[in-house]
Formats: sequence, structure tokens, C-alpha cells
Amino acid sequence: MNLNAPTLDYDQRPFLVIWEITQACDLACKHCRAAAQPLRHPGELNTDEGKRLIDQVAELEVPIFVFTGGDPIKRPDVYDLVRYATARGIHPALTPSATPLLTREVVFRLKEAGLARLAVSLDGSTAGIHDAVRGVAGTFTRTLDVVRWANEARLPIQVHTTVSRHNAQDLDRLSEMLSAWQIVMWSVFFLVPLGRGKTEDLLTGEEFEQIFAKLYELSKRVPFQIKTTEGMHYRRYLLQRNVAAKRHDTTPAGAEGAARAIGWATKRVNDGRGFVFVSHTGNVYPSGFLPLSGGNVRQQGLAQIYRESPLFRRLRDLAQLKGKCGVCEFKQICGGSRARAYAVSGDVLAEEPCCIYQPPNYRQAEAHAA
Repeated sequence: MNLNAPTLDYDQRPFLVIWEITQACDLACKHCRAAAQPLRHPGELNTDEGKRLIDQVAELEVPIFVFTGGDPIKRPDVYDLVRYATARGIHPALTPSATPLLTREVVFRLKEAGLARLAVSLDGSTAGIHDAVRGVAGTFTRTLDVVRWANEARLPIQVHTTVSRHNAQDLDRLSEMLSAWQIVMWSVFFLVPLGRGKTEDLLTGEEFEQIFAKLYELSKRVPFQIKTTEGMHYRRYLLQRNVAAKRHDTTPAGAEGAARAIGWATKRVNDGRGFVFVSHTGNVYPSGFLPLSGGNVRQQGLAQIYRESPLFRRLRDLAQLKGKCGVCEFKQICGGSRARAYAVSGDVLAEEPCCIYQPPNYRQAEAHAA
């Protein structure tokens, strides 16, 4: 995974491609965007189609490529796909589900096939919290086992946490637990009410800011990176804190960790802008949380869909953003979650519904419009 790649032209190629190789999964997560089921879909991209997709990702020279699900381990050809991607120079990551299918042997086989990074989900510091979110008893213990196995295999591992009303109160304890682990990244997902995810489980804008503060302080003292998914306005928060520190001529303790976080902020990735999600049946979405398709790789090339689809082009045109997002001075690095805006309002260009920041010129723009 080439995280230090030069700045990309997001009109031409994405920074991140995620391929949902299957929706089959044996868990029943409360927030599952896909409402995954145990059985595989008969219309999944087959092995040959998957390899053609991998060829296209390689040709685009995408820095980060991820196999996801569902549960990728439900596909018997997952090792062949990882091996093929590695041979094409892609260095893939993979996000399996913590079920009995994910054994120590599987972790080592993935490492042998050339997997560059393994990502597991952990939504609580206790089995009670995590297993309740994941819908199956035993997933907490299995997740801890997988982290240990990955460490044994010398396979870099990152942790994904989806923050919602079910576990926000546990975030301090969870972060302390992760601080003692050998992981390379903590990716904090902010709920998008899609699939099994419910609007009533969304946090308020004020609660988002409180979590941003926790993540910022943690980033200054842990050896792993921290990034957000569908929490684009964390980048605004990071830059505000950085500017405030410079204004007061201070270098905060843990500046190296904070600098890593700022580095992620400047990637500017958003739904459809540097980000592509390919579904199990080949549909191409701006995000796995935004159910609007720009095309299908069975009919068009991935590059053509990304570059020419009216949907993707519209999402990359920041002048079309509405409400606060449209006039916000941080829209180049943030832009708000297009998926959450769509889920809450039905308008993919609407303002981020969980951001409390008021751009200085917002009221002036409102008055002018009136």
C-alpha cells in the first residue's frame, strides 16, 4: 500500500478502490450497509472477471486497493485473487469477518499469498458491547485472536470501529485498549443510516466534535495512524487545531502523531472524489455507503466510469455542494459525507447533516439568497 504516493489528479484516477468480492457473511451487524446474508449471490463477479478488474486497478496505479465484503473468506478463490493482485504490484488489503472461518491457518495463508494488510472490526472494549453490535456471540474473542495471529505472521493489521449510539460511550476504554496493541492504523467509521443502520443511531454534530477531540488527543501519543471514514469533517477539525497551535506559537506534545493525522487530512478523499467502490455484481459506486451507481464493470471499464460518469463528475464538482458545505472554506479537504447527506436528505449534494461548524460567510450567503 503506497500511502506516500504523490498527490493524484482525482479527475483521472482514484486514491482508493474497494472491491466487495461478496456480500455473503455469517454475522448480523446492526450497522451493516449491505444487510449481508449467509449465502453468496449467484451474480457475483467470477474469478476471471475479478482478475480483469484487478488488471484495471493496476493500470490506474491506484495507491490503495481493498478486498471487502460481506466476508471475503466466504469466497474460495480469495487466495488466488490476493496472489494475482500482488503479482500485478497492487499490494492489497483485506477486511474479513471474525467468524470461525477466519482461523490462524487462514491468516498465514493470506500472508503467504502476498496480502499487504489485514483489517478487523472492533466495536467495543468488551465482548458484551462488541458482540451485541456484530449480532453473533464470540466475535470479540475471535477478533483478539486474529490480531495476535496477524502479529505472529508479521502481517500489518488495522482496526475498524463503527461509532454509533451503541458504543460511543465506550470509545475512551476502547482507545486505551488499542493503545497497547501492535496495529498500524485505527480507522474510525461514522455511521451512515443505510442497510441495517438506523437514523436514530446517528450521533449529533456536537457528539461528533467530542469524538474528534478524543481522536486528536490520542493521535499525539500512539504509534499507529488514526483516520476517519465518512467523518470527513474531522479533517476540518484537525486543521483548525493545527492553525490554533501555530497561532499561539506552540508545538504540541506528540507533534509527530498529529502530523500523521494532518497528512491523512490533506488526501482530500471523498465519496466519488478519489474513492471508488465496486460491488459484488460489478456496479461502481462513489462509496459503499452511497447507493447510486455510475455504471458496471461488466459493460464499461473502471477508468471510464470513474472519469466520465455524470454521477462521479458531479460529486467532484465542489461548486455544486449546497448549504453550509457549498460556502465552507474547508470544502476542498472535507466536502462533508455525501453518503450521509443522501441517506438523511435524499440529496447527494446537501450539506453534511452531522457538522456543527458555521462557515464565516454562511449567514451572508443565506441573507443574499433570501
